[in-house]
Amino acid sequence: MDEFTRRSFLAASAAPQAVQRLVGRPNVLFIMTDQQRFDCLGANGNRIIQTPNLDKLEKQSANFTHSFVQAPVCVPSRVSYFTGRYPHCHKNRVNYTPYEGREPMLQRIFKEAGYQTGQVGKLHYYPPTVEHAHATGWDHVQLDDGVGQTDPFSDYVRWKHANDPLKTVGYNAVVQNPPAGANPFRGRVEYHYTPTWWTGMRTCEMIKDVSTSARPFFLFSSFFKPHSPYTIPEPFDAMYNKVEIPLPRRMELEDIQKLPIPLQRHILRGKPVYNMDRERLQWIYRSYYGAISMVDEQVGKILKALDESGKADDTIVVFASDHGDQLLEHGLEGKNVFFESSIRVPLMIRWPKRFQPGKRNGLTESIDLAPTLLELCGFPVPHTMQGRSLLHPDQPREMVFSENIIPEVITGGALNFNYTPGKGVAGVLHPDAKMVRTKRYKLTHYPGEGGELYDLEQDPEEMRNLYIDPDKQKLVNELKGAILDWQISADEQEQIAPKWLL
Repeated sequence: MDEFTRRSFLAASAAPQAVQRLVGRPNVLFIMTDQQRFDCLGANGNRIIQTPNLDKLEKQSANFTHSFVQAPVCVPSRVSYFTGRYPHCHKNRVNYTPYEGREPMLQRIFKEAGYQTGQVGKLHYYPPTVEHAHATGWDHVQLDDGVGQTDPFSDYVRWKHANDPLKTVGYNAVVQNPPAGANPFRGRVEYHYTPTWWTGMRTCEMIKDVSTSARPFFLFSSFFKPHSPYTIPEPFDAMYNKVEIPLPRRMELEDIQKLPIPLQRHILRGKPVYNMDRERLQWIYRSYYGAISMVDEQVGKILKALDESGKADDTIVVFASDHGDQLLEHGLEGKNVFFESSIRVPLMIRWPKRFQPGKRNGLTESIDLAPTLLELCGFPVPHTMQGRSLLHPDQPREMVFSENIIPEVITGGALNFNYTPGKGVAGVLHPDAKMVRTKRYKLTHYPGEGGELYDLEQDPEEMRNLYIDPDKQKLVNELKGAILDWQISADEQEQIAPKWLL
């Protein structure tokens, strides 16, 4: 018997025992949106946005109302979700950097335990290939990152080209010369051929496929929306046409110039938009809300497919986002900063067997999700994970942390802001930044460039920087000390041997 045949025989003979060991283990369905703010859900207090399916899910879930991401940018945040580790520890600090695999991601842990693993939509790994996705632990892969440079690797783009009558029209193309009063971001591609539709459809198909097996599954359904660009198909383009959505206060140049230099450089990079026309900004908000309502419809279809599979009662459902969106608050589109709109995100977990539905107002971090899912499924939590299981409310966090290479998005050659060791980027010697947030205060530290301190009770819009206030210096030093302690101790379980080996 050759080695390949022998391995196949052993695997086949062991399969029934492996399935038997998994009896009673729950499935996991993890749904993620990209760049969705915490406050853009009806269930989280937004009186304008229409999210009936997510609102229904929230009523059945534990809703963690103060959940914060470990980095306000896609790749570092996503890797933190799946490794349970901070970015400075897993080393994916900026977008499209290769994951070295020092620590296993959730999908590999579940796969090696015998679960079926599947992914649909935005994965955002590098290299952005199916082969690399398989190598990280995904059995079934349907990729679409929503970024033009990755389109050659996109299963959605291939599907669109084969099915859409407008196959040569880009998925972000907008209608030229829309009628007066119409949304200027109305998309040319019909809803049924958009990435959002495709992600929902493929997720439903994957649920149906994996539900035929006795083995439990771990599925990740990842939507690109409501991430910009703000292209939005009919009918969602007109969903909020008659609504005046409250806009953030207008920022003037002198307001921005009062911020720390790294933050100024970020807001003023390229072609600054802080003084954007208010009518255009209103359409951006309408399109952003419409994109969330569009995703909400697909989430409803996914949850219906889960119900129809007969697996709903045996499935943990998670809904979260990788970071938020400033939507011109503080003069900035996008994210990469530590204001609440960038770092505070929705997080809901539906699993009534262990989580009673209702709001949980304690501070949580996105790295807490990985150990929570492993504990719920009865698996040991690797000692390298730095998150805390959310099953233990008696161990609340007093503070949460986030970090980012600021300004991460301007280090690309297109804007001529390449990082030079010893000289920094765009006049910022140390572009790395760290943040600590307690229930009341938030401090951001820019090495060599000062920082920010906000009293979130008195100043929820984060407009009054108290960093150099003489009366706040003791607090500033205490919070900077907390950042130092966090940096030193975050990975101490790796640095300190559990026992001598001699």
